[in-house]
Amino acid sequence: MTLADLSPSQIDRVLARAYHLKQYTLPWMGPWQKRPLHAVGQTLRFKTIALLFSKRSTRTRISAETAALMLGGQALFLGKEDIQLGVNESVRDSGRVIGGLCQGIFARVGEHEEIEELAKYSPVPVLNALSSLWHPTQVLADLLTLHEQAHLFSGSEPPPPPNGQTELRSLPKLQPLTIAYVGDSANVLHDMLVTYPRLGHKLRVASPENAKYRAPKPVWDKVVKLQCDKDIVWTADPKEAVNGADLVVTDTWISMGQEAEKEQRLKDFQGYQITEQLCREGGAKENWKFMHCLPRKPDEVDDEVFYGPRSMVFEESDNRKWTIMALFDLLFGQWLIPKVKQ
Repeated sequence: MTLADLSPSQIDRVLARAYHLKQYTLPWMGPWQKRPLHAVGQTLRFKTIALLFSKRSTRTRISAETAALMLGGQALFLGKEDIQLGVNESVRDSGRVIGGLCQGIFARVGEHEEIEELAKYSPVPVLNALSSLWHPTQVLADLLTLHEQAHLFSGSEPPPPPNGQTELRSLPKLQPLTIAYVGDSANVLHDMLVTYPRLGHKLRVASPENAKYRAPKPVWDKVVKLQCDKDIVWTADPKEAVNGADLVVTDTWISMGQEAEKEQRLKDFQGYQITEQLCREGGAKENWKFMHCLPRKPDEVDDEVFYGPRSMVFEESDNRKWTIMALFDLLFGQWLIPKVKQ
């Protein structure tokens, strides 16, 4: 449901698997290459993964469909107009029916309670593709990107290009970072809050004082339970948040379903746009980098940063594929990551 459900060692295992899959597969992916069927373990052979999406998606859907195919399985896309879920059939019944016909469910829902109910009654593993509270697959992709680009933060030489045909390198080690998040407290930030501090990183968050822009109680309860709160600073001042930051992150200010709040939200987030000037005046580190889960609007970050050398947005977008592929392999293919009891 969230990365709070996994221990740091389990998170590292998913990242290492994603890194190995990417190294091994990329050399075979040129259009002129003939990739043998055994290039990647076919752990989803004869298996079907239900992609239960009640919200639009670009990166998550494409990543899931291609990941399942490369693992030898079939991704079955089920949009809100395709099945009876929420129309003539309850979530409970749908979870049991879909779980009886497929070997895994990857669900992108509205309210988080929907996916909790799916997981409760499904006889097969359920993976959260996005809910109102959590977005674990995005933060995994961000982490893989940070590990791959670890040399940018440490000042060391970049590693040589991977050669998956002859060797697999270990996941590069990532030094502790100071990560600034500037914007709305939405599902991406929530998974950051329960993940980064447990991996040794510090979080500095800027959001308006209004309670609706701060982490809700169910999220903060997990933050406190996992003892992540001691490494999180919360402020209403974006300049204070980016002070000393290695990485600056933002997300959309207006999520799907919040369109009616657009005018008020734009007013509330005035001064929160990520720019070179903001980070310079706030005292971000000289070599700070930028991330955004996409899709992006210019109000959130200007073109100079978004398309400039600091931006890692398209690398993290690419890594949605490999981290979802690793989760499919481990959760649906091998079923080797049991849920951690909190």
